[in-house]
Amino acid sequence: MNILLTGGAGFIGSNIAEALLNNNRVHHITILDNLSTGALHNIRAIQDHVKVTFIQGDIRDYPTVLKAANGAHAICHQAALGSVPRSINDPLTSNEVNITGTLCVFRAAVELGIRRVVYAASSSTYGDSPDLPKREDRIGKPLSPYAVTKLVNELYADVFGKLYGLELVGLRYFNIFGPRQSPQGPYAAVIPLFCQALLEGRSPTINGDGLQSRDFTYVDNAVQANLLALFATEPEALNQVYNIACGEQTTLNDMYAHLQQTAGVRVPPVYGPARTGDVRHSLADISKATRLLGYHPQVDIRTGLERAFQWYAKSR
Repeated sequence: MNILLTGGAGFIGSNIAEALLNNNRVHHITILDNLSTGALHNIRAIQDHVKVTFIQGDIRDYPTVLKAANGAHAICHQAALGSVPRSINDPLTSNEVNITGTLCVFRAAVELGIRRVVYAASSSTYGDSPDLPKREDRIGKPLSPYAVTKLVNELYADVFGKLYGLELVGLRYFNIFGPRQSPQGPYAAVIPLFCQALLEGRSPTINGDGLQSRDFTYVDNAVQANLLALFATEPEALNQVYNIACGEQTTLNDMYAHLQQTAGVRVPPVYGPARTGDVRHSLADISKATRLLGYHPQVDIRTGLERAFQWYAKSR
């Protein structure tokens, strides 16, 4: 199989790229990334491999996507602009990248006869739904422009599957973390920020009271889900959306306490105002992914936090 991997120089994408390279079912990987949030150092170890081609380009440019997808048998679409705060500050760019860019990817698949597209969806789609755990068939109203873009991706996927016969699989990620997730920039995620603060002996800021909870998911679990979706053969598993998480609910306070224990230091956090557009609690029901994809998370939250902290410590 030849795979087009969009966003392959990003945090999740680069981890997927390494797994694809080590998979004997993959003949060649084309990585398409504009490096706006990704970085070449994420793929430095594999960029010159004979099975890898890197193209610096933007998914919003349809001719570029067509060129990158030419010869591919499947597409793993990870390129996106993440971050709820980023989308609130700049909804136009989030819309262009996440909606127009994804539409370009889907349309290129149709034009080139590529049947399988696995795309990164998001738990933000659940919006204001109070239900716990979150089930794929019950969503609320989006709480941010970012959530709107990810919901629209799912709607387009449903339409393209029905109109053009594509095999589309959406993976609703729940707070993915792990190696290569950058602590830099104004939209950095909470776990890399906490790790960096602990390594520097600083008090990190917890937005709100810290009692908000998330289903934190180590990146290896997301990688597993993407490979399962790319190579799924059961018709029932296709044209579906799946929760990709651990099925564990952890508050920010508990998560930070475990990171302190891992680091062997006690640095009390500072509490700031809650973030606009954030959901209060998040917990995934992963039974559908287990049943149809064979997904079983291999790394729990505690082990993942320990691995992540060790990676940031070694990367200093």
